[in-house]
Amino acid sequence: MKAFFATKNDLGTMLLRVGAGLAMLPFGIQKVQTFEGTMQFFTGMGIPYFIAVLVVVAETLGAVALVLGFCSRFCAALLAVIMVGAVYAMFSSGYFAGYATPLLFLIMFVPLVVNGAGAWSVDAEISKKMA
Repeated sequence: MKAFFATKNDLGTMLLRVGAGLAMLPFGIQKVQTFEGTMQFFTGMGIPYFIAVLVVVAETLGAVALVLGFCSRFCAALLAVIMVGAVYAMFSSGYFAGYATPLLFLIMFVPLVVNGAGAWSVDAEISKKMA
């Protein structure tokens, strides 16, 4: 369990974590604000309603958790999986109009899965208490 929260006191990783979380948060908030339309969009693509709800929750609460540095590896992994799906879903729309943004998010989330939250994070504090 300690490895789940373990992270180095790394400023670069912290900047990536906070930046990725703050950049993802408006996408989650937009989906919450237009929830019924979002559900229609996702289910129209063949995504089950329950999975669509999980995507909205992950993009919103997961982004907030990343900003705080709480369960960062887990949240980044969840968001990375969602971004793989988004790249796949948007691939036929082309790079600029389709999959560029989810691809950039995917590239940001993967190092967070590997490295953890970085400096000034809830994960770092939890890890210290487990030592």
